[in-house]
Amino acid sequence: MYLGVPTWVFSWGAPYDDAIRRIARLGGFKSVELTVWNEELLNGYYTPSTNRQLRQLIADEGLKLSELFCIPLGMASEDAKQRAASVEYLKRVLDVAHQLGADTVLTVTSCPFELDFPFEQLKPTSQEWTIELPKGLDWKRNWSDFVDTMHQYEVLLEDANMRMAIEPHPNRMIHNSAGMLRLMDQLSTNRIGLNLDPSHLFPMGEMAQVVAYEVGDRIFHTHFSDNDGQSNAHWRPGKGKIDWGATIRALDDIGYNGPLSLELEDVPGAAGYPGFNRSPHSQPELLEREYRLARDYIIRAAEEQGVQIEQ
Repeated sequence: MYLGVPTWVFSWGAPYDDAIRRIARLGGFKSVELTVWNEELLNGYYTPSTNRQLRQLIADEGLKLSELFCIPLGMASEDAKQRAASVEYLKRVLDVAHQLGADTVLTVTSCPFELDFPFEQLKPTSQEWTIELPKGLDWKRNWSDFVDTMHQYEVLLEDANMRMAIEPHPNRMIHNSAGMLRLMDQLSTNRIGLNLDPSHLFPMGEMAQVVAYEVGDRIFHTHFSDNDGQSNAHWRPGKGKIDWGATIRALDDIGYNGPLSLELEDVPGAAGYPGFNRSPHSQPELLEREYRLARDYIIRAAEEQGVQIEQ
């Protein structure tokens, strides 16, 4: 196992060149992640020439690209045309991932029926948390349509010789290990697996170490950030209630040897989604301090379990 960093914590939007260089200068990190937030980035930024330049830069900095993040909207829509559009979108993302040198793409699934559920980070501990659901929704059909879309994703992944890691999020089609295991039982290949992200599993009442044993070798990637169960935030490991030693031990037990990517989206200095009281640009001194502290914490937690982190 080795440590990694998603570029979007350093710069929410493109270009990502400076973020890659800053991550390399931190020391102790071996991988980065890139993201395709939307159609605009896919068409306007990730051109063949830019992809070649990014791939070369990552290699020159002594790093590897662990995955390319994307959100194929419409995968859980009632509208067959929207589901088909999500398949076409993923096909284009896989082409970009291939050009960048990635063998894995990462995604979060849609909410049922593509409904707008409340944004979890806004959840105060005393607020009633609910959504007004339309009448007459066919929930079994929605799941069936979603699985059919996943089968179409599998065909694309097989053709591209790539994998997809699904990151469970509260309220989405895949929000916990049970949902992931249910989906895995209905898939035709081993191309789709899990991105183990304790900060999202913990608010759903799950322990990351248990999920690691449940899902086993279908864990393709990880995001490490802490949480206290009250929201969906991404804190520095050691600031919340997640047992990192047990999580690392479980990953080692199942033979996981991929990235432990520190996704510190809600720490001081982190870049964030514009308009959500956040700047798309990070504050380097604050953020780099958080990353060094997180790096050292995870390395110590691993050493206490007799697990060596590759550096």
